[in-house]
Amino acid sequence: MTPSRRSFLMGAAALSAAVATPEMVRAAAALDVAAQADWTLATRDVEGDLPRQTMRLIHGRAPAGLEGALFRNGPGRFRRPGGSVTHWFDGDGLMRAFRIHDGQATLEARFADTPKRRVETELDAVVTPGFGTRGDARARVGSNDDANAANTAVMAAGNQIWALWEGGSPLAMDGADLSTRSFVTLRDDLRGMPFQAHPRRAPDGSIWNVGTAGDQAVIWRLNPDGGLKHAEIIRLPRASYMHDFTATDRHLILVLQPWIQERQAMPIINGLVWRPETGTQVMVLDKDDLTQRRIYDLPGFFHFHLGDAWAERDGTIRFDVAASGDPRFAVDGARVLVEGHGVVPGDPAKLALVTLRPDGKADMLTTDAVGEFPKADPRRLGLKRSLTVHTSGETPGRPLPTGLAVQDWDSGRSHGFTFGLHQIVEETVFVPKPGATAETDAWLVGPSVNLKAGRTEQHVFDAAHVEDGPVATWQADTALPAVFHGTWVG
Repeated sequence: MTPSRRSFLMGAAALSAAVATPEMVRAAAALDVAAQADWTLATRDVEGDLPRQTMRLIHGRAPAGLEGALFRNGPGRFRRPGGSVTHWFDGDGLMRAFRIHDGQATLEARFADTPKRRVETELDAVVTPGFGTRGDARARVGSNDDANAANTAVMAAGNQIWALWEGGSPLAMDGADLSTRSFVTLRDDLRGMPFQAHPRRAPDGSIWNVGTAGDQAVIWRLNPDGGLKHAEIIRLPRASYMHDFTATDRHLILVLQPWIQERQAMPIINGLVWRPETGTQVMVLDKDDLTQRRIYDLPGFFHFHLGDAWAERDGTIRFDVAASGDPRFAVDGARVLVEGHGVVPGDPAKLALVTLRPDGKADMLTTDAVGEFPKADPRRLGLKRSLTVHTSGETPGRPLPTGLAVQDWDSGRSHGFTFGLHQIVEETVFVPKPGATAETDAWLVGPSVNLKAGRTEQHVFDAAHVEDGPVATWQADTALPAVFHGTWVG
């Protein structure tokens, strides 16, 4: 069954029914919150683009052979006088580039020029509905991409980088200067269909992604340069919230958690209901024939992010997940971050390993490692691996990580480094060392927000000795808010 584009669009009725909102009443107070100290820097407002600046080397020495750019994306503007977002996931997308060349590092940032941002700049108010923000009747939403914040992740496609969001098209930006080009239409009859924030590259370089709408999903297959190879719409067993999926060299793996869309609503979280008694379903699809599928059952858990999957010789499939007991952070914790005060509810996610066995049974081993944003060696995408790097150091009540760690699934050991409460650590990626092949022959590259200094920093760790701390740290002249996801382009 091929649905029309309209079935993927946001309901206009939910918009027109909205009137004056509590967001407008609280807007002035919300603007003042951003100036507070401590972790509120994580959601400070950036008023405009940041021209390229040289970062100062404050620790160690730049590793020889480390050349390239870390592109990172996330919300950078939350508050406006006429009304503000009420959820971390709904701010305007701010693309930033950390470039390392000849031992020097630079930082620049530029807002994604979306219809949403243009309308709200004109009105000087947040009016567009989103994941957790209601919006109001002034919103101009005729399609998914009119609400597209382009604020979640990054994908490299030739000389472009694509700013990704969950509910609409990729937004192409120039990798050289971060200028916005246009939304990417992969196929005319699929214009505006969701292209989610976590595409997966296969060993042959092809790119797979998923876009969901209720109990339907678009399965995208792209060439390495971003050109469309194939798109197919499938039916899902249920309408689970899905932020991420994973893949082996031969399979796509969709984890259908018990946070289920039971009705169309704005904001989106108002239509989602937590049903842990229904458990978690894991749907495995054959890449060569999407009609070939198998369902595994696990106890109910909540997650945003999955690690890369792999299949073993006997057909066993394994992948890791940052799992927690419920979606309280997604519903309420992300509101606390924007409000700038209060206690973040729920327990931090812990790293777990899911095993899908050839006999149809599944199990999940949960570790003691508190962690989010699991990332693996890009040389082993979809193939057997041992290591996962993830953020760490998050504690109940105090938002966001303070360190990072490497989990070795073969040995069961974890090695980590914690900066302390004065740092907010963001997602870190593997960057292979030139000519090397071992998983530990890599740098781990990622930023943090130094709360004490009020500045953004860029760190490089040696994957083999992460517990020794950074081998190099550069510091910018300003602090940008903490963001979600990025990609390294060498």
